[in-house]
Amino acid sequence: MNIIWHERSKQFHLYNDFISYVMHVQPDGRLGQLYYGAKIHDKEDMTYLANYRMMPLTAYADIDVLYSADLNLQEYPDGGRDDFGTPAFRIFDEDGSGISGFCYVNHTITEGKKELPGLPATYASVGECMSLEIELFDALSNVAIRLLYSVFRDYPVITRSVTFENRGDKKVVLDRALSLSLDLPAADYEWMQFSGAWARERRPVTKKLKSGITAIESRRGHSSPHQNPFVIIKRPETGEESGEAMGFSFVYSGNFLAQAQVNANDRLRFAMGIHPETFSWQLAAGESFVTPEVVMARSDKGLGALSRTFHDLYNAHLVRGQWKGKERPILLNNWEATFMDFDEEAILKIAGKAAEAGAELFVLDDGWFGARDDDRRGLGDWIANPKKLPGGIKGLAEKVEAMGLKFGLWIEPEMVNPDSDLYRKHPDYALAVPGRKPSLGRWQMVLDYSRKEVVDAIHDMLYAVLKDAPVSYIKWDMNRSITECFSNEKKPEEQGKVYHQYILGMYSLYERLREEFPKILFESCSSGGGRFDAGMLYYAPQAWCSDNTDGQDRLQIQYGSSYGYPISSIGAHVSAIPNQQTGRSVPIEMRANVAMFGAFGYELDLNHISAEEFETVKEQIRFVKEHRALLQYGDFYRLRDPFYHDQAAWMVVSKDKKQAVLAVFTITANVNRIADRLQLSGLDPDRIYQAGESRYYGDELMHVGIAMREECIPGYTTEQDHSSAVLVLESVE
Repeated sequence: MNIIWHERSKQFHLYNDFISYVMHVQPDGRLGQLYYGAKIHDKEDMTYLANYRMMPLTAYADIDVLYSADLNLQEYPDGGRDDFGTPAFRIFDEDGSGISGFCYVNHTITEGKKELPGLPATYASVGECMSLEIELFDALSNVAIRLLYSVFRDYPVITRSVTFENRGDKKVVLDRALSLSLDLPAADYEWMQFSGAWARERRPVTKKLKSGITAIESRRGHSSPHQNPFVIIKRPETGEESGEAMGFSFVYSGNFLAQAQVNANDRLRFAMGIHPETFSWQLAAGESFVTPEVVMARSDKGLGALSRTFHDLYNAHLVRGQWKGKERPILLNNWEATFMDFDEEAILKIAGKAAEAGAELFVLDDGWFGARDDDRRGLGDWIANPKKLPGGIKGLAEKVEAMGLKFGLWIEPEMVNPDSDLYRKHPDYALAVPGRKPSLGRWQMVLDYSRKEVVDAIHDMLYAVLKDAPVSYIKWDMNRSITECFSNEKKPEEQGKVYHQYILGMYSLYERLREEFPKILFESCSSGGGRFDAGMLYYAPQAWCSDNTDGQDRLQIQYGSSYGYPISSIGAHVSAIPNQQTGRSVPIEMRANVAMFGAFGYELDLNHISAEEFETVKEQIRFVKEHRALLQYGDFYRLRDPFYHDQAAWMVVSKDKKQAVLAVFTITANVNRIADRLQLSGLDPDRIYQAGESRYYGDELMHVGIAMREECIPGYTTEQDHSSAVLVLESVE
């Protein structure tokens, strides 16, 4: 790991054992990109890669040397001059001009990695990471741009962020401020996005990049279930275990844009950052603005290696606190058992059965506060309902703990019902345009978290609940997108800040509660997967993956999620049947075999299942406890894609390759067919593995494969819908 500056050629080289990233100061002072790819030897001058030539319809910053930004790879491009591609930023001066002239001034190289104020970001200490900060300056506007790069020692990863600073005495408006722009010299790539909607999140969509623009976005106020802020750019031939791929993960939970542009010369420009259409930031004299971080990773060993890079990086350098690297408790949540219709006696009966089954945590979901008997009222009044809970949260939590369980609680602190005491007292606390009828989602409005006094009011109510009660887990929900994004407290010129300030306010509340209650395990949620992003992992080490708990659909949802997010972060539960979302009745074995590859739990009343199924639940819990560390933190391998096959399969392998757990699933029966072979991955080719009653060499399992039938995988068949099995592989001498 190193960062080298060549003074004579004005060239930077960032590298580690896996990658190299080379850029230089161009003739007019702007930064140019020269190379990003596999590690190469350092060379003082690679500017032979630049293009100096005359071409039609080209503007030249320096006609004497035939230098044009339009013909060369740019590092952080501006707009309106000789670069006709999409700009990474735009700054308007007081005279209305949006033309900039930022030139290299200086740089600093430091060990370690600094925090981004008020924002989530990966972290590293001295010896694990090196950072480069390059300062650019525009003398006319007196604005400085600082480009921040960090290269990790142990991962093929570079992170990017940008700081804008107004050093003049006049206001400027930052109208576009993306976190990353990357120019590549060829366009022979495919684009992978992870799309969907509520209950069908993060489905991989692959398309060939062609001339023009390919983009995904969210303008909903949160990262959204519709498009995930994670994109892969890969070669057409790249598969799971071979080929080149680059992943871009936005460590942010609000509106975003991810875009690829292929120009007439087949150059590719990828950009990612806060969505400019919902962003306008006035910078007064002396003020600065910091963009969220983008994590950029590369693999030349396929999509699987790229995913495992993100898994390991985020588990080690994004997740924080006491739950970092820890096995997650097996929980039971009462939502699908009772919804909001419960009292303390009913809750304790459900919790008691969970304790009997071997669960470790009981979670009380929506309906415990205010006048909350349905979702039309009470949201925002964070005081326990004495009719349901005579002893409050403290009394209930103590009774649950007496059963040998930890106690958890659901909250939705960013929303308010108009039918609530909070709204009646402070209607201005909600985002809404005065004089216009507000939109409602789930009969609720969004609180104005761009205002500190609103965040403080919610904090004080939650603190009063948590300070005396033994609460070990918080499920933090957020059940609607932002509409009417107008703050009643802000001036007209500040309304363009509200979307971003809302996210900063939400982050600040998370941070305060984490510091005050460091032992609480936070799980983020947004109608399931509506805010399933890297930014949330900085505050909550796991996220409710989807409200859709159907065992068949979860194969696809969790498979797609695994491309960019650790298995330990995926909240996955066994729920009641017929399934609430699909009406499907998947056997409890398959529901659990899918869910155990995540933060495992149950979402049903165990009092209402058969005695036989209850014994099955007890065995499932015992199995997960025995193998939980491997299931949540092992190396994950996708083996068979549920989007394109009648079967699905994946596996986890321990870091020392001595243990593995294979999971296989039949989606629809394949009758009267000879079972095929499934090739495994990630094993030691020279080890012998015990798998059921059989033994195999690792190379045999990976190259020959294992037969997809019950003799080799006990309990499994391809001739019955929703058959599934897990198989433990143990290295033997």
